[in-house]
Amino acid sequence: MSVTQIRQNMDHWQERVDLAAAFRWTARLDMHEGVANHFSLAVNDEGTQFLMNPNQVHFSRIRASDLLMVDANDPETLSGPNAPDPTAWGLHGGVHRACAHARCVMHVHSIYATVLACLQDSRLPPIDQNCCTFFNRVVIDEDYGGLAFEDEGARCAQLLTDPKRKVMVMGSHGVMVIGDTVADTFNRLYYFERAAETYIKALQTGLPLRRISDEIAEKTAQELENYPEQDARHLAELKAILDSEGSDYGH
Repeated sequence: MSVTQIRQNMDHWQERVDLAAAFRWTARLDMHEGVANHFSLAVNDEGTQFLMNPNQVHFSRIRASDLLMVDANDPETLSGPNAPDPTAWGLHGGVHRACAHARCVMHVHSIYATVLACLQDSRLPPIDQNCCTFFNRVVIDEDYGGLAFEDEGARCAQLLTDPKRKVMVMGSHGVMVIGDTVADTFNRLYYFERAAETYIKALQTGLPLRRISDEIAEKTAQELENYPEQDARHLAELKAILDSEGSDYGH
């Protein structure tokens, strides 16, 4: 590794550490997809320069210094060492080009969110408090078009232009979550998977489901959005656990 590469890998260090911790914990929760799926974090005002995991590295081994700096407006990014695969470039590059408010983007094929994405009706009804978090805050992609190369990535990005809707259920594919920071986005991803799990398991009982009223669902969603520092404290606790175990995520 050259001196220039080492210096570049030291830039935005705290963001790198936070993102590496999110990768590690996503693997621990079995929400990863082998050596596929990607997280990205914008580091410039326009959102077009972003950190991303190196190609085909398991989430459980990613370290802060491993993260790549990618420029969505520079295709030469794909020629560098461990460059992201074309679907990562297409999907994350497309979102970061079109949605400056999407500072952090997390895309996974986690089990319960993906089961939800496979249902004919992929809406998540407000049947419990976690589900209320996402009331009227999810967009559903009904037009899966194959692997997320550039055209498919650009199409998906257009579905996330409403800043209120920070979760996209990608029909027959998986889920994409956006947010302001790593902590904000990971917290949202975590609770969406929990909400989807509750809903899918409730459906499996075959019994009638409780449904919270739209008024109370919206009230609850707003209360949770304004709940102080839960996302930051959630990630801080996860990093504290990793640190206590001697994890090398922060290297």
